[in-house]
Amino acid sequence: MTSLKRLNTCDAGTFTEILHGLYEHSPWIPQRAAEQRPFRSIDELKLGLQRVVTEASNDEQLGLIRAHPELAGKAAVAGELTPESTGEQAKAGLNLCTKEEFAALQELNGAYNSKFGFPFILAVKGGDGKGLSRQAIIAAFRRRLRNQADDEQREALRQIHRIAEMRLNALLSYVPHMGRDIMEWAEEIGVMSEDEQGLTCTYMTPTHRRTANQLAKWMREAGMHAHIDAVGNVVGRYLSTDPQARTLLTGSHYDTVRNGGKYDGRQGILTAIAVVKHLHETGETLPFHLEVIGFAEEEGVRFKSTFLGSSAVIGQFDPKLLEVRDRDGQLLRDVLTDADHDVNAIADIARDPADLLGFVEIHIEQGPVLLERGLPVGVVTSIAGSKRYLLELKGVASHAGTTPMPMRKDAATAAAEIILYVEQRCAQDQDSALVGTVGQLQVPNGSTNVIPGACTLSLDIRAANNAARDAAVDDILAHIEKVCEKRHITAQVEQTVAADCAPCAPRLMEQLAAAVERHGIPAFQLASGAGHDAMLMARVTDVAMLFTRCGNGGISHNPLETMTDDDADLSARILLSFLRNYN
Repeated sequence: MTSLKRLNTCDAGTFTEILHGLYEHSPWIPQRAAEQRPFRSIDELKLGLQRVVTEASNDEQLGLIRAHPELAGKAAVAGELTPESTGEQAKAGLNLCTKEEFAALQELNGAYNSKFGFPFILAVKGGDGKGLSRQAIIAAFRRRLRNQADDEQREALRQIHRIAEMRLNALLSYVPHMGRDIMEWAEEIGVMSEDEQGLTCTYMTPTHRRTANQLAKWMREAGMHAHIDAVGNVVGRYLSTDPQARTLLTGSHYDTVRNGGKYDGRQGILTAIAVVKHLHETGETLPFHLEVIGFAEEEGVRFKSTFLGSSAVIGQFDPKLLEVRDRDGQLLRDVLTDADHDVNAIADIARDPADLLGFVEIHIEQGPVLLERGLPVGVVTSIAGSKRYLLELKGVASHAGTTPMPMRKDAATAAAEIILYVEQRCAQDQDSALVGTVGQLQVPNGSTNVIPGACTLSLDIRAANNAARDAAVDDILAHIEKVCEKRHITAQVEQTVAADCAPCAPRLMEQLAAAVERHGIPAFQLASGAGHDAMLMARVTDVAMLFTRCGNGGISHNPLETMTDDDADLSARILLSFLRNYN
């Protein structure tokens, strides 16, 4: 049986021979990786192999990609695949293609090779190792055929690394048990949806309540005392043997955006449950109480108010929200009462800050930074604060054919100039993770032959620190004034959101980074551009966050949102190590 110890102690030739099947016909990869030994963990070995490919020449990378067979291609038909590829393609049922599916794959193979000059590579076992359906494979094929060449080459290499990762797991008889639990649980609650297609789980709907009950069930089975509180938070406590112990909090949200992804928020809850399950099964307790919270509402979809769950936990739930109506006219107060929640008990949810040791949240990154760096996890430094505005520009609507260009008061061209400046200004300060977005843009009552007399647009400016964000906002607002004055446009600017940044606590960041490094992974730091429940928790206690890599280009809030059981397992093991070594 092959073990990590043997790989670390054998000669380089034996090391290469043992690992020769991980990367198709490319022994140079383990040959070079042998120089990096010893590897402290299977995670570090995986990164070491990947590092060899990253540092290789472009010709070597292309050679590696071209060494892989087409999916259901000529080599598969002729029985010329390696044993590893044969098994993987069979796992996805590619040997059982219908005539129509086979024809589609052949057409796609031809178009893909013609565009990129190498075969389409996909880890057909999927993120959970169970195998993608043929329909999912064909959909991925068509989607990636639209990529640019450089992007697709990087994606092909990532897929190759995923294939090698699963082959290495099999070779070392390594099973990512906690990761598989997390993925299976995410699938189980991922089919609970308000819509027949996709995943939609909004606050206090029957789907939402059913999801909460399932989370509470899993918490109890994992060894926790669990209940659902007055705003719908699912709370599980894993008790210390010391009744006077303080409490460390973890968790995330379980509501979703409409047609969202399976892991946003939910990964943090399920990871904590998996870790507690492991502790309970091994009879291990902690010197503090561990409380896992599945926050009921973070996205703000139904009642247009975010963080309903975490605001109650920190004692800052606004009672006025009970009088807010959803788009169907239902009061939040009535919705809670109909779900058997006592709105008079919401104030009792608040935690005593003196009892809290901190809050740590595990979350998918919802972006491409870790993916592009080839890293499975990252330590968050700060959660970006944002300022958002609605702009209404007014010019003069006039005839498109008879109004000379110098005499126009075109609100849309003013908007265009503003948008380009937002892009230019926010690109100047990447050290602060500064970003700017115009996500809404309308020309009310616009017509093809009328110069736009009005234009409305949104503005969202975020950064890892308030100073960088505010400096950009000041510059952008000044530029808006300048553009409008030059173009004889009037502007009305309304601020809709002002949320301060939430820096993570250095002491918790250091401990989380140490847990990452104990697994042989560099503790890469990055800011979060998205908002999280940790932002509110930071008002009453120290917070830390660990990001897990997203696949599919880092897409989130989308059915294509994905991660792997290996990355999920690593995040769980890092959280477990963090808890065991907390001080």
